[in-house]
Amino acid sequence: MSDPNSYQPLPPPPQYQAPPPPPPQYQAPAPAGSGLSDAAASGLAYITIIPAIIFLIVEPYNRSPNVRFHSWQCIFLSIAWFAVDVVLMIIGRIPFIGWLTWMLFPLVGLGFFILWLVVLFNAFNGKRFSIPFIGDLAAKQAGA
Repeated sequence: MSDPNSYQPLPPPPQYQAPPPPPPQYQAPAPAGSGLSDAAASGLAYITIIPAIIFLIVEPYNRSPNVRFHSWQCIFLSIAWFAVDVVLMIIGRIPFIGWLTWMLFPLVGLGFFILWLVVLFNAFNGKRFSIPFIGDLAAKQAGA
């Protein structure tokens, strides 16, 4: 046994070693594009008025003249469709002429639907189909 009064140095403290670095994490490569192509974004702008407004606000789509044109044309086409429907409803309330709107309402709706399909398919194919008067307003707003 050792003498309790004898001095014995303490053992040296263990050397501190930093923990090994964590293994590298796998990172997927960044996408080559910036999301949707111009043709896809232009076509989606016609689905409802909401994507058209979103594409006018969100980068990089708001910098594309083609996407801006189709977004504005969708907005103006929706306004025109709504205005024509309101006018037909008002005319439908007029006595002796109201029966005329019962024939016009489906025909005008079908005409707007076909026009919407034409601009939708052209936009998805990357073409710029300009509706008379509405297309001019859209081009002016889009700066294209």
